[in-house]
Amino acid sequence: MMAFKLALILVLVITASVASPAEAATAVVVSSSGTGGGGGGGGGDSATGSASDTSTEDPVSEIRHLLPKANLANNTVTNIPVQLGATAFLPCKYRHLADHQVSWFRRRDWHILTTGIFTYTNDERFTVLHPPESDDWTLQIKYTTRRDNGTYECQLSTGTGVISQFVNLHVVVPQAFILGSTDYHVQLGSTIKLVCVIKQSPTPPQYVFWYHDDHMINYDTQRGGINVSTDTGPKKTQSHLTISDARYEDTGNYTCSASNTRSASVNVFVSYGDKMAAIQRRKAGGGAPSLSLAPGLWSLVAAAFWALR
Repeated sequence: MMAFKLALILVLVITASVASPAEAATAVVVSSSGTGGGGGGGGGDSATGSASDTSTEDPVSEIRHLLPKANLANNTVTNIPVQLGATAFLPCKYRHLADHQVSWFRRRDWHILTTGIFTYTNDERFTVLHPPESDDWTLQIKYTTRRDNGTYECQLSTGTGVISQFVNLHVVVPQAFILGSTDYHVQLGSTIKLVCVIKQSPTPPQYVFWYHDDHMINYDTQRGGINVSTDTGPKKTQSHLTISDARYEDTGNYTCSASNTRSASVNVFVSYGDKMAAIQRRKAGGGAPSLSLAPGLWSLVAAAFWALR
């Protein structure tokens, strides 16, 4: 039995030694693919692991567009007009990360107003509006005054420096005036037409009232023939007062009073005849002093004149 086993081993050794190189190569390939199945699987796992590593989110990707390359592009300037006494909203957008801070500065005195969601001023009119998970860092200023005029800087601190956005706040004071001269002359029985203009008013006035002397006439039904219409727009508001069939008692001071500005006035004169006649009557009633002299005084003046000659 032992002799049989030795003979079989000898046959196998001889067969392997006479195999062709191609067959040997084939055997090696087959052996590698067969015995390396587990290794091939390991290779596949290795490739998958690399792909997983490369897909890891860049922790700075969300603010990469704000980094130094885009720094100059982000030095933007926005102009915001606001009406005196109204609330101003100064816009600013940044993506805030845990290790970065967004701050608002007042350039006039370099006062830090807010950092993050915290306010660093005793002026309670200032606060930052930042909804959770949003990019908005809006500075709110309530009850604006003339001193609030100026430039404000919204600044993002990064590991490489700061990036700024600038807002110029313009606090405007509405102005009211009545078109035409301060003296308005109209013929008896004609129509009185007055136009009040409110300019520099980003927010239209809540109301415009007309007064004849001290009496508000917007809703006057006793006189009749009075109509008030108001047209509002983004830049100015116009209020039209129309009084038909002008009467002598319509003479007087007319005032346009808006909710957001000082009033404007005009004097209306209703008369019969031309404009100059109305002016003469006004002067005679209390204008410039008259130069006329009594007949006796004229005689004294004449005698003095002849005596001097």
